[in-house]
Amino acid sequence: MSDIDYQPSKDTISAILDLKMKFGTTIALLIGAVLTVVRGDAVPWERIDKNNSLLLILDLQVGLYQLARDWDATLYRENIMAHAELGKLFNLPVVLTTSADQGPNGPLPKEMLEMYPDAPLIRRQGEVNAWDNPEFRAAIEASGKKQIIVAGIVTDVCTAFLALSLRAEGYSVFANIEGSGTTTQLIRDTANSRMEKAGVQLVSLFSIVCDLMRDWRNTPGAREVLPFLDKYMPVYGMLARGHAAAVENGTVIPGEIGLITGKNGTIVI
Repeated sequence: MSDIDYQPSKDTISAILDLKMKFGTTIALLIGAVLTVVRGDAVPWERIDKNNSLLLILDLQVGLYQLARDWDATLYRENIMAHAELGKLFNLPVVLTTSADQGPNGPLPKEMLEMYPDAPLIRRQGEVNAWDNPEFRAAIEASGKKQIIVAGIVTDVCTAFLALSLRAEGYSVFANIEGSGTTTQLIRDTANSRMEKAGVQLVSLFSIVCDLMRDWRNTPGAREVLPFLDKYMPVYGMLARGHAAAVENGTVIPGEIGLITGKNGTIVI
């Protein structure tokens, strides 16, 4: 990766200016370039490629679910189910893993297990970091995929430990920030900051969906994606429903037509 791919952070810029005052421009810029690379101040944008991606369902267990206090409980249930269903929507390879699922952590929700009855399910009995489990590592490596989409409970341990380990191994990691949960918002923000500094891409569910889809005319495209969004992102689903109803009804109420009428009285669309 060339130096021009990086943009220094505010901290690095401040350090460069301080060095310039002390040592002059040339030395300051040289040291600043080193700081930029070492600190990993910026990670070039990378698109998610459905042909090179693997979906991880990481410790989204019914017992651990109760620790996710940084989300409304009802919303978070939909978040983790939406994360899991990404694999079916885009035909992605999926690896499931649990941590001590015979204890209080509990199993994965039955819906996730039923989604992927033939996918690898690695039931870790001791390893906190999934990457420390040889069977799990083998499953990831066997997929041949280099982009990993992940969400887990809890954000600061299960998700962060694995995401950081994957980055250290050279994988591109896309952390679904809506699919991971932890005990407080402060801990969530701290964990996300830690991952981001290591080059983990922090992304929303909608961002993942649109990046994998690329074009509404693709397959999967509007026909497949809109029902998914209607189920898990109802604000978008209702938008689509409203448009469909308006087209089918073919009518407008008083005042609406004025919203799309120009100054000369013609419709502007």
